[in-house]
Amino acid sequence: MKKVVVLLVFAVVLLVGDKSGIESSLGAKKACDSGNMLGCSNLGSRYAIGNGVEKDLGKAVELFKKACDGGNMRGCYNLGLMYEKGKGVEEDFSKAAQLYIKACDGGEVRGCYNLGLMYSFSKAAELFKKACDGGEMLSCYDLGNMYANGDGVKKDLGKAAELYKKACDGVETFYCSNLGVMYVDGKVVEKDFKKAVELYKKACDGGDMLGCTNLGFMYEKGKGVEKDFSKAVELYKKACDGGNMLGCYGLGDMYVGGDGVEKNVKKGIELYKKACDGGNMHGCFNLGLMYAFGNGVEKDFSKAAELLKKACDGGDMHGCRGLDVIYKLKVME
Repeated sequence: MKKVVVLLVFAVVLLVGDKSGIESSLGAKKACDSGNMLGCSNLGSRYAIGNGVEKDLGKAVELFKKACDGGNMRGCYNLGLMYEKGKGVEEDFSKAAQLYIKACDGGEVRGCYNLGLMYSFSKAAELFKKACDGGEMLSCYDLGNMYANGDGVKKDLGKAAELYKKACDGVETFYCSNLGVMYVDGKVVEKDFKKAVELYKKACDGGDMLGCTNLGFMYEKGKGVEKDFSKAVELYKKACDGGNMLGCYGLGDMYVGGDGVEKNVKKGIELYKKACDGGNMHGCFNLGLMYAFGNGVEKDFSKAAELLKKACDGGDMHGCRGLDVIYKLKVME
């Protein structure tokens, strides 16, 4: 059974430098040399990624330290990243945490966010809130996940929806998909398939492959949009190619059923396998069924049982029930 799911992951904020693209490396150096610590931090970011200068992680660390010591909290945050990732310096989580604390206390909300990632749930929630209140939309999204799951805070789907909306309405269009799921579910907000489609499209267009998968599901089932198998195939393929295993599973279904694409069971099996190998238990379940009934592959109860057990162990209840069926079929064979 295909499901629209919520992506519950934490991401790490990357190096922050001059986002405008106007300040040249030469300009940043001039600013840094004249005592402008933001210029030092921006120049460090350029050395870290090789933008306008030859990449030099050691030089980046040196500049971030200069900026941080000079009171620029962005420099402290970036230096923390270098220590956390072991870039240009030996990996040192303790040092990274100290720098994130300094950045966070100094008003650099990205420092609060990354520090939150290093803590257990309750402390993380506190730091994510501080970062979210300071305008770091990624923190709003992750805090929403914590409220959705009851991790470190009392479970509150209404609060989760509020935070997802804040993140989606901000710059993080990538994270609109979870809010869309709530409009499909209809337990916290009034059920509205058209609104869900709008949010999934926003997420998909913003690069969220889960949003593409969920939008594909809506086209496949005709929820909030006119049913369109070809569009569903297009979206599942985009998601699968982008690394979303649920999209691969959905695309496999379309090939096996010949919906919106020429029927190709072997292609469907390949996609189920890709999904299963990538951690999608629905793919394991469907692949197990193909082996159980010899559909597109040689019948193999042992292989089927192995795959259904994997699905079951991974939380797919269909896999658990399928195992019982397999054992009965084997006895009757």
